[in-house]
Amino acid sequence: MKPNIETFIACEASFEEATTVLFGAPFDSTTSFRPGTRFASRVIRADSFGLETYSPYQDKDLEDIAVFDAGDLELSFGRVDLALADIRQQTATILAAKKRPFMIGGEHLVTLGAFEAVVEQYPDVHVIQFDAHTDLRDTYLDAKLSHATVIRRVHDMIGDDKIYQFGIRSGERIPN
Repeated sequence: MKPNIETFIACEASFEEATTVLFGAPFDSTTSFRPGTRFASRVIRADSFGLETYSPYQDKDLEDIAVFDAGDLELSFGRVDLALADIRQQTATILAAKKRPFMIGGEHLVTLGAFEAVVEQYPDVHVIQFDAHTDLRDTYLDAKLSHATVIRRVHDMIGDDKIYQFGIRSGERIPN
């Protein structure tokens, strides 16, 4: 992979030396409230330069970690299945290189593509979700693949006992 021109702060390592590979998933095809999540990864990168790299709380510095920023994927906005397949492939490539994938940007549904690759390699994976909504609907507006159904699709793969949700104020309950 070649380096990205605009990177997240302190992501200056090459792909070969990196232990973590950051990439953007600019996508908002099923967003229902505030569209524009496809711009999130670009904005996150730009705003990252206002951060400090050192954490006195953890006594760690981002500059001491080898992170490669692979840039944004070019995702299909009209085909959810193609976008998820591209995200899954990128994640699988990173995992195959024995590196940690770190995805930014995009609506909640982008998690599904990355998670499919992760669960294939790590079937005992657990999920921690911080959100105001459960995202457990079976369908949303007649779509099985939506920002409001992503954790339900994850649940379909790994079951209930491996999902931990925090900050939830409303959502759907999975029927017993």
